[in-house]
Amino acid sequence: MSKPVIFTVDDDLEVLAAIHRDLRQHYKNTYRILKANTGNEVLEAARELKQRSVPVALFLVDQRMPDMTGTELLKELVKWYPEACKVLLTAYADTEAAISSINEIGLDHYLLKPWDPPEQKLFPVLDDLLSKWNTRVKLPYEGIRVVGSRWSARSYQSKEFLSLNQVPYQWLDIEEDGQTRELILPLSNKLKKLPVILFPDGTYLVEPTNLELAEKVGIQTRAQQQFYDLVVIGSGPAGLANAVYGASEGLRTLLIERNAPGGQAATSSRIENYLGFPAGITGADLAQRAVAQAKRFGAEMLTAQEAVSFRREDPYRYVVLADGSEICCYAIVFATGMSVRKLEVPGIERFQGIGVYYGAAMSEAAIYKGKNIGIVGGANSAGQGAVFFSRYAQSVTMLIRAESLRPGMSEYLVDRIEDSPNIRVIPEVEVIAVDGDQALEKVTIRNIKTGEEKLLDLAALFIFIGSQPHSEMAAGFVARDAKGFILTGPDLPRTGNKVPGWTLDRDPFLFETNVPGVFAVGDVRSGANRRVAAAVGEGSASIYMVHRYLTTV
Repeated sequence: MSKPVIFTVDDDLEVLAAIHRDLRQHYKNTYRILKANTGNEVLEAARELKQRSVPVALFLVDQRMPDMTGTELLKELVKWYPEACKVLLTAYADTEAAISSINEIGLDHYLLKPWDPPEQKLFPVLDDLLSKWNTRVKLPYEGIRVVGSRWSARSYQSKEFLSLNQVPYQWLDIEEDGQTRELILPLSNKLKKLPVILFPDGTYLVEPTNLELAEKVGIQTRAQQQFYDLVVIGSGPAGLANAVYGASEGLRTLLIERNAPGGQAATSSRIENYLGFPAGITGADLAQRAVAQAKRFGAEMLTAQEAVSFRREDPYRYVVLADGSEICCYAIVFATGMSVRKLEVPGIERFQGIGVYYGAAMSEAAIYKGKNIGIVGGANSAGQGAVFFSRYAQSVTMLIRAESLRPGMSEYLVDRIEDSPNIRVIPEVEVIAVDGDQALEKVTIRNIKTGEEKLLDLAALFIFIGSQPHSEMAAGFVARDAKGFILTGPDLPRTGNKVPGWTLDRDPFLFETNVPGVFAVGDVRSGANRRVAAAVGEGSASIYMVHRYLTTV
C-alpha cells in the first residue's frame, strides 16, 4: 500500500526546505512528504499522483506566491483531491485572505509564519487534521483501473479480456465519476478514445488492443524457444488437456490462445455435471486450474496471439501468427473449439458490447443489476447464463424457438430455471429487431407459428444460439467437412481406400488429419461429442497418438 502524501508548496526555497525538514522528521514513517516551489509544479504532480491512484492527505500551501495565490492553487487541487486537508501558510498581513479562504474553498486551517517550535505550533494542528482525514477517507484502489463508458464497445472488450484472464481491475464509468472523467479528458482525445487504462506505475494505455494490454500486464505473448515438439492451437478444455499431458510426458509444448484460457467453457457461470466437482465449478476457475497445471509441467502459453496460417516442410510444421512471426514444431493440434453464431438481425452490430453480448459476459453483471435482460437460446450455456444473471437482474427473459426448454437442456438446469421467480421463458419466438439510442433499449420478437409480434423493454441481450467451428485459419491446410469441422481418422474422405494426399504407409490415427502430424480434438473436430468432459478426454488421449507420430519423425 502506498503511503498517503503530504504536499508542501512555497516559492521561498529556504522556507520550503525548513517546512519539508520538519514534516519529514515527524511524519516520514506514515506519510510520503513531497515539496514544490511553484503552483504549476504541484498541479502537474497532483495530476500524476491521481493517475497512479496515490492518496494525498494534506496540502500545506504558502498564500503569497508569484504565479498564483495559495487560495487559487488549492481551488484547483481540490478538483483532484476534494477530501485532502487544506492548510495555508501565511504571514500576519495575509490573515484576512486566509479567513476568506475558509468560506471560499473550505480551508481547514491556516498557520502563521514562523511556526517554531513545530512541536507546539505545527504538529498538533496537522495531527488533528490527519486523524480526521484517516477516519473519513477510504484509501483508493491501487491496482489497474479501466476508465471508460458503458456505451463504449472497446471498454467492454478490455474489461472482458482482463476478467477472462483473471487480471484484477477496477471499473470507473465516466458517466458516474466526474473527477476521473476530468482526469482522462486530455489522455483520451476529449473522450473520443476509450477506454483509458491506468496502471499503478503512472503509465496508461488508450483504446488498447488485447495484445497491447496482455504485454502491459505481463501476460506472455512471445514464444521463448525457437522450436517445439508440439504446438496446440486454442486453450479450451481440449487444448488445455493436450498441453497438460504433452508437457507432463516430456514434450516441449506451446499453447497459443487468441483471447483467454478456457474458450467458451470459461464463460460458463457454473459447470455442475463435470466429474469430481459435486458442488460445480465455474468455467473460468476450471480453465485457470488447468493453465497452472500445464505451466507446472513446463508448457508455455501465448495469450492474445492468433494463428492465421500453417505450412508443411517435412519433417517440420510451421505456425504463422497474426504479427507475422513463425513458430516451428514437429506436431500441431487444433483445439480451437467453436465460435458463437451471430444473431442475424439488421443493425444489431452497433449494439455489440453496449447491450448485445455473445456468451455470458459475466463482467457485465453488475452493470445490469436491477434491470430487465434477455437470453436468446435454450441449450445448457443459455440456461447457465440465465441462472447466473438472475442473481443480479430484476428479470431474465429467455427467448427460445422450441416449444420448451426440454429436451435441449439438462434436467437440473430446467428445474433451477423453473424454480427461479425472476426468470421467465417465452417459447416459439425469434428476435427480429433491436432498437435503442446510445445502447440497447428495445427488442422485437415474433412468434414463429402465428407471426404475432411483441415489443420487449430489455437493457441487454445475451446470445447463445449455437456455434460454428472456429477453423477458418486451417482452410486449405487440412480437410474440413461442409460445415467447417476438421475431419480426422476414419472420417477422412478416401479414394480407393486411401486418403488423398496422405504420404505415409499407415492410415491416419483417430485424431489425425489428412496432414501427418497434425491433429484435431474437441469441438472443432467433425463427429466430436461436444461436452467439456469429452473435450478433455480427446485432448489427453490424442497425446498418445502424437507420441506415436513423433517416433517416425
